[in-house]
Amino acid sequence: MNGALEPTPNRLVLLVFLVVALYASYRVVEPFMEPIILGILIGMLTFPVHDWMESKLRGRSNLAALIGCLGLSLLILLPASMVLIAILKQGITYALIFKEWATEENIHQILSHPVVQQVKTRLDQVLPDDALNPAAIKSQAIVTATTVGKNFAGVSTALLGSITHFAVHFTLMLFVLFFVLRDHDKMLTFFRHALPLSRSQEDVLFKEIVDVSKSALLGSLLTAVTQGVVGGIGLSLAGIPGLFWGAVMAFASLIPFVGTALIWIPAALYLFFIGDTSWGIFMVFWGAVVVGSIDNFLRPLFMQGASMNTVVVFFSLIGGLQMFGLMGLIYGPLIFSIALVFFRLYTNEFSEFLDGQDKA
Repeated sequence: MNGALEPTPNRLVLLVFLVVALYASYRVVEPFMEPIILGILIGMLTFPVHDWMESKLRGRSNLAALIGCLGLSLLILLPASMVLIAILKQGITYALIFKEWATEENIHQILSHPVVQQVKTRLDQVLPDDALNPAAIKSQAIVTATTVGKNFAGVSTALLGSITHFAVHFTLMLFVLFFVLRDHDKMLTFFRHALPLSRSQEDVLFKEIVDVSKSALLGSLLTAVTQGVVGGIGLSLAGIPGLFWGAVMAFASLIPFVGTALIWIPAALYLFFIGDTSWGIFMVFWGAVVVGSIDNFLRPLFMQGASMNTVVVFFSLIGGLQMFGLMGLIYGPLIFSIALVFFRLYTNEFSEFLDGQDKA
């Protein structure tokens, strides 16, 4: 055995304490792992831009990192703020319209719609008596409409809490990003020295991490934008404001499992209720088939560039979503890709032994 790797008691004790210290450190920063990991990944992807900017600024790394963080902030916060303000304005407008519209006469008109009557007839066969009493439905709808304004304050408070949570995590991400950009050479040297791998193996590992991170981030972003554009076109064709709801659909596409269905299903129901049955059917088809297929094909297409086949990409995405939520779109493929890299390194390192076993 190589003396440098001989497991002496001192080294074993040191490794045990190192593992315990690393685990304790992880538990301390666990609530902030998302902004930390995002800051590291974005920093890895923007190294070339930072290096170019640093060369233009004659080696002033602090200033280059600061400009990079400010540029990223403007790139994300400016359009997000515009969309958020538009959503709030439209939300208030639609809430007031619904409150004015929800009169007993209008509700009676909807309940008298042939489609609603057919659904009610079928539900009456399986639900208890008077479960769908028209008078009770009308009364409840009017009560709901009158409380929309009162509940809007609570919704605004919850939204403010979400914005505060996002602001804190975004600030932490920028904080991490600044130091990753400024000190990336030192960090890379440290990790290369600490990893017990050869330089060629480290190159393969780091290249795969960068490629998968780029594919996951860009894939999620471009998929969301594409779904928003295509969804907005379909909504416009159906007579619904496509620019606003298309932007909302782009953000909704990032929500795990439900995604764009949060927008196109209510839109289709609205079209059915106002009597535009053909456009309602069109909206269901457009949302489920056209918009839905974008996520099913475009995101895996981006991920295939990271040396993973379609089956692996599919299960890494849905498994990541199940375990980690929205961040699973990045964590899942990243974990799978690292596992595949180590498997390839294993087959290369033990190729002679494995070839001998195949011939035995």
